[in-house]
Amino acid sequence: MNTSQNDNSQTQFPNQQRRPRGFAATATATATATATNATDAPGKGRREREKEKERTKLRERHRRAITSRMLAGLRQYGNFPLPARADMNDVLAALARQAGWTVEPDGTTYRQSPPSQMPSSSSYGGDAVRSSLESPVSTSSLKSCSMKSGGGALDCQPQPAAVHRLDESMSPASLDSVVMSERDGRGQKYSTSSPIHSVDCIDTDQLIQDVRSGEHETDFTGTPFIPVYVMLATGFINNFCQLVDPQCLREELSYIQSLNIDGVVVDCWWGIVEAWSPQKYVWSGYRELFNIVREFKLKLQVVMAFHECGGNDSGDVLIPLPQWILEIGKENEDIFFRDREGRRNTECLSWGIDKERVLKGRTGIEVYFDFMRSFRTEFDDLFMEGMISAIEIGLGPSGELKYPSFLERIGWRYPGIGEFQCYDKYLQENLRKAAKLRGHPFWAKCPDNAGQYNSKPHETGFFCERGDYDSYYGHFFLQWYAQSLIDHADNVLSLANLAFDGTEIVVKIPAVYWWYKTSSHAAELTAGYYNPTNQDGYSPVFKALRKHSVTVKFVCSGLQVSDHPNGDELSDPEGLSWQVLNSAWDRGLTVAGVNALSCYDREGCLRVVDTVKPRNDPDRHHFSFYVYQQPSTLVQGAMCFPELDFFIKCMHGYGY
Repeated sequence: MNTSQNDNSQTQFPNQQRRPRGFAATATATATATATNATDAPGKGRREREKEKERTKLRERHRRAITSRMLAGLRQYGNFPLPARADMNDVLAALARQAGWTVEPDGTTYRQSPPSQMPSSSSYGGDAVRSSLESPVSTSSLKSCSMKSGGGALDCQPQPAAVHRLDESMSPASLDSVVMSERDGRGQKYSTSSPIHSVDCIDTDQLIQDVRSGEHETDFTGTPFIPVYVMLATGFINNFCQLVDPQCLREELSYIQSLNIDGVVVDCWWGIVEAWSPQKYVWSGYRELFNIVREFKLKLQVVMAFHECGGNDSGDVLIPLPQWILEIGKENEDIFFRDREGRRNTECLSWGIDKERVLKGRTGIEVYFDFMRSFRTEFDDLFMEGMISAIEIGLGPSGELKYPSFLERIGWRYPGIGEFQCYDKYLQENLRKAAKLRGHPFWAKCPDNAGQYNSKPHETGFFCERGDYDSYYGHFFLQWYAQSLIDHADNVLSLANLAFDGTEIVVKIPAVYWWYKTSSHAAELTAGYYNPTNQDGYSPVFKALRKHSVTVKFVCSGLQVSDHPNGDELSDPEGLSWQVLNSAWDRGLTVAGVNALSCYDREGCLRVVDTVKPRNDPDRHHFSFYVYQQPSTLVQGAMCFPELDFFIKCMHGYGY
């Protein structure tokens, strides 16, 4: 039994001797309670509050899971055109419209004319309609609703005048604290006491989301202005750091400028600039590119790309890591990540060498720092004139803060759970030290029942329901695995803030949304986010990022649950987005976004805009900027111009 267990047992059973009786018992109990409260009250109260927070999070996740399944069934089998973030109020509105009622965006519900099968008596007159509209409705009243097969009328008592739709991102505590005025509204179609029309209603924009009709869903007039950046195609700089086809670049920038896009994002590849010899940096091609961007008076964001291009990225361009790094890797393959079969992954360097002098006398983070410092010195003039607005630091494959667990060249395909990437000798040594420090040296091993890249959670002993991920060993291993990811980000960002002092630093967070509805969240676990249903895996990451005052750039999928034809992957893009964004905002971080798809249709654009600047957020959170990613140049027609023009107008807060 460890020390904490001994302490608990002593607290629960303070006296093993014969218990005193009468006044002696009273005096002893009082003294014991006083002493215990004096010493344990602050700590115990804090622990209880933390436990209550976790219970609240679990209740909220459970509620959202049930709601999403119900809505998915209605969309699939009932053909209800429900919004992306629908709730029971949207279901009421859809039922009412199907029954022939008119439901306005503010929730006001009425009939244009009485149905033919109803008698034209006074019981269906205007007074009765008003009385029906004024009566409140609860979610439980849905149970008494049924559709009449003959006339299609909705047999439900009573009908609501306005359906209140509360922000589902609000916590239960904030919902309980909502207080609305009961005064009569002004200028209503019907005289109703609905708080929606009350002059003293608590900021209805924060509490109520319109059940959008076609004429209102694209109106973003007056919403916050969100700058939009476009990611430039990779092929403009070749592997010898030369600018390719300046005329084509000017044409593309001209198109970008005509669409009122605010700026461009350029990948600055480590494998190009420091390709041949250590600390021999060639910036000539990027200097020419930046000068052309300056001609068009566009803002510029630069990505410090410490990963290879062409692994899991789309397109025909292949940019490996520097040649001198690959030469070192031939002699010491453990500078790269390895999977359970020992296959190495050359997408990026292993985090196990962050502090190991195996790169010609330098550590991993020293190599990154020297590259960033050289860039800052070379382009000092652009920083001084404010052209470079932000620097994104690549922290893993595809520039995202994650392990390279989903390697397509080895055979991974969506929605495989991926594999743990910690079998190189440096991370294995780190694991042994952690297990020994924990007092369990035999835990210095990786799971042997975690499946393959394309396994499903229920097919493995580690990720299945009540699997080993939730055992004592599972907790230890997953916490160590996630902490290694956090430590890597902490180490690199500490030096990035030195190199780019005074410049906005951006970190890219992945969207691993498949298997989100399972208890283990297997794909997130292999990617390095310890986020099963009984843990919050993003708060520790954002707590570390908050120390460096970075901007979190979240990969927005633009998808919803119903977009997936088969639900075998139990994905939930909306649920993951809700958790990540709220966790970042709760930590006081600035949030930005980038798309994961090459092009959006109109519905996808609207979902992204609703994510970027939610209309019903009580704290009025919104993104600081958004990056539109495209696989090829604009002039080749890769972008959908009408949809992109619509998207930009929505982001800028204009009507369309």
